Amino acid sequence: MDENEVRRVEEGLAAEPKPPPMNPSEDEKRGGDRVVDEGMKVEGSSKLEETVGGKPEEVLPPVKQRSKRVATLDAFRGLTIVLMILVDDAGEAYSRIDHSPWNGCTLADFVMPFFLFIVGVAIALAFKRIPKTNDAVKKIVLRTLKLLFWGIILQGGYSHAPDDLAYGVDMKKIRWCGILQRIALVYFVVAMIEALTAKRRPTAQDLGYISIFTGHHWQWIGGLIAFVIYMTTTFALYVPDWSFVAHNPDEPPKRYTVICGKRGHLGPACNAVGFVDRQVWGVNHLYSMPVWSRLKACTLSAPSSGPLRPDAPNWCRAPFEPEGLLSTISAILSGTIGIHYGHVLIHTKEHRERLKQWIAMGLGLLVIAIILHFTNAIPINKQLYSISYVCFTAGAAGIVFSAFYVVIDVWGFRTPFLFLEWIGMNAMLVFVMAAQGIFAAFVNGWYYEDPKNSLVNWIQKHVFVDVWHSQRLGTLLYVIFAEITFWGVISGILHKLGIYWKL
Repeated sequence: MDENEVRRVEEGLAAEPKPPPMNPSEDEKRGGDRVVDEGMKVEGSSKLEETVGGKPEEVLPPVKQRSKRVATLDAFRGLTIVLMILVDDAGEAYSRIDHSPWNGCTLADFVMPFFLFIVGVAIALAFKRIPKTNDAVKKIVLRTLKLLFWGIILQGGYSHAPDDLAYGVDMKKIRWCGILQRIALVYFVVAMIEALTAKRRPTAQDLGYISIFTGHHWQWIGGLIAFVIYMTTTFALYVPDWSFVAHNPDEPPKRYTVICGKRGHLGPACNAVGFVDRQVWGVNHLYSMPVWSRLKACTLSAPSSGPLRPDAPNWCRAPFEPEGLLSTISAILSGTIGIHYGHVLIHTKEHRERLKQWIAMGLGLLVIAIILHFTNAIPINKQLYSISYVCFTAGAAGIVFSAFYVVIDVWGFRTPFLFLEWIGMNAMLVFVMAAQGIFAAFVNGWYYEDPKNSLVNWIQKHVFVDVWHSQRLGTLLYVIFAEITFWGVISGILHKLGIYWKL
């Protein structure tokens, strides 16, 4: 296996490996090589041994088999990409699947924590063996920088895909935060802890319910530190009054003031999450179209987008960063829980024992989240990335991951999920081209007379909307067939050709 293929296996981006056939008679001649650790490696002797005739014969070097690939990892990653495309491009037509305007959890609110969960699982597998710590640290830093770079390019405001054919961003208003930036920071923290504590990690198999935690306690200490920082800042930080300038296309710029003077506030206007981002990044560098504008207090069209009410509070017009600094610190817990599932996968051989630990933790997290939410102690809130939101989405991720594992890896029903595996193997490509609209923007660049007369718009209107006589249903079907199915086929072709785009 060459170096690139090893790297793809480690990062969950290579095809399902097929172990080389082994002839039993040849196995005996090689000194009785034996397979250990469920096909992860083959041990044997490479020294000269005596044959029956007394002549020395050189035994061939041990044959190293490829890692037995967990197909659930790719399928779960592919599911997350599919959900992102669905809610991003069909959420405007079906607001019930779009992000919750504030408290609560919708289909769109599962995307980010599912990403971070699977990042954690992949880290555990990728850094299971670390020959050289310095090389691992360099790899982590380089990958983090790549993710940050692409995040700023795609979501910082430079790219106006897919509808606006212009490009470029005013550095005075560039958005520093985004999806890839959050993934980069969570990956950096969780992966660095995993790499730097490699020598202190247990190597035994079949760790129990408690020993799996104590054996990897440094990851949980990191998660605990993130929890303490988030909770202390959220409930102890004083949030003063603040102001911002709204830039509306049809109106001159106008300054608005939001009255606060509170601590521990979990509403849209005066929470510590927004205050930290305004202080660190500056109000001009935050996301300018927050989902809270769909609240009843802001628009009569709630929960859909619409014109603001005449009596809407000032904060309805304000920017807010959903992937900000303090909420990213809380998001580290999603990665920590994900890496715990990866540790269970590594240290537990039996399917039944893996599922027991996974499902027990998933159900426990769901119960904690429901109690916190319905007692109104800490509501489930994606914009704040509240602790109840961490528990609820991580618990759901654990249950879905366990279900995928049973169906795909235990029962072997892979065929219905192959398109998810293909997308998961080329997740970065599909994210950039489909979820961020880069491919659609390229196609839109070739139009006839008017930018609206492009192939993408023609297909959406004449093949889907006009045929079904419904803008909503036509939009949904366009997303399912012209985007998700299309990129599933493209990913399958690339997989057959052995082409993968990774960072």
